[in-house]
Amino acid sequence: MDTFTAIDFELATAAYTSVCSVGIVNVKEGKIVNEFYSLVQPPDNKYMWQTTRVHGIKAKDTVEAPTFLALFPTLFPLLFNEHMVAHNEAFDRAVLQQTMKLFGLDYTSLKLPELWECTSLIYKAKGFPKTKLSICCQLMNIQLDHHDALSDARACALLYLNQNNIPDNLLLNT
Repeated sequence: MDTFTAIDFELATAAYTSVCSVGIVNVKEGKIVNEFYSLVQPPDNKYMWQTTRVHGIKAKDTVEAPTFLALFPTLFPLLFNEHMVAHNEAFDRAVLQQTMKLFGLDYTSLKLPELWECTSLIYKAKGFPKTKLSICCQLMNIQLDHHDALSDARACALLYLNQNNIPDNLLLNT
């Protein structure tokens, strides 16, 4: 499928409702047509040092950022009725579902599929022994600023678009 939307979330704490950034990439007919990124103020603007160490986002960075609830009217048209792709779809789907529930938003209003496409699972099925986003991107020669939500979403989109163009030398593990 050449028309889809890739998404990635970064979290401020271990709670799936602690979104601190979101990246969305809309692809139409195999071409990236829109990219969206925003910092998001997590509940109480609370962070764990462990998550900040991963993505570098701190409370001072999101103190003026919109909450997920305030940002949702912008996100809705980017996600509505889209074919969704994420590198770990179960994680990103759960983050979206749980965060929407926290803010009293109806997930079903987005009319998204029950399960999304997962580039990690796709590349595992293609024979990649390890399917971390950074590893897949390195092997597929896709630029990545790992744990930047937009860069991760863009990389996921490119992995999805290139799933049938894996060089033969990378398929030796099948």
